[in-house]
Amino acid sequence: MIRFLLVLILSVSALTAPAAAAAREYRVLQLNLCHSGVNTSCYNGAATIQEANSVITAKQPHVVSLNEICRNDLPQLAPAMGNGFSTFAAARRPDGTPVRCTNGDEYGNGLVFRSTATGTVFSSQYATQDSGSEKRVYVCAEFPGLIGCSTHLSTTGSVAMTQCKAAIAMLRDRAVAGKPTFLAGDFNLKYAPLIGPNVQDCNVAPFFRKGDGSVQHVFAANSGFVRTEVVGMRYTDHPALHVVLTLPS
Repeated sequence: MIRFLLVLILSVSALTAPAAAAAREYRVLQLNLCHSGVNTSCYNGAATIQEANSVITAKQPHVVSLNEICRNDLPQLAPAMGNGFSTFAAARRPDGTPVRCTNGDEYGNGLVFRSTATGTVFSSQYATQDSGSEKRVYVCAEFPGLIGCSTHLSTTGSVAMTQCKAAIAMLRDRAVAGKPTFLAGDFNLKYAPLIGPNVQDCNVAPFFRKGDGSVQHVFAANSGFVRTEVVGMRYTDHPALHVVLTLPS
């Protein structure tokens, strides 16, 4: 009888125990907006920002990684992201001054999060650079449960590969420690190209990579993968890359 009651209690406990928390979706949207005004072949002014806002509204990402933007583009994109936390890092000239958009604003990379929590921001210029006038940088924001970064690498393949490996190495200790981590951007590197370096050679465990079939990629660690979507855009020269991940609840 005692044994029967014990089994019954254990069975009831199993039925009433809370289910393990399911993983939650975390959506990363990567955009290169060609919005400096310098490259007139892909610059479309306010129409680009309007289109970006439309994609953000449609996809409802948790974070947007932005390349080739002006600093003051961020306030124009923030409302579509619920006015969450954002940060920006300007690309640099050889003399250390910021690269400028044609409107005089600083030009570079940004992150806009849906969450209003304040992240710890860090950014830097890569040690290896090409001979051009734009020195490439990354920008990151770290939170208790996540670290996210955006970058835009050199158009010289060998230099871009060195920069990519440096960015992954910079983040790897956090990833190995178990922190959900992502690095998104325009890497100017393709997957398994006929000529030139292969972006996959930049990848190391525990990261995995998802891309747009061209030069935009998201590297992620300590997260699950759900799907990738590539969304055509009319007013910039790159599609939107939407990568849906899962994070522990």
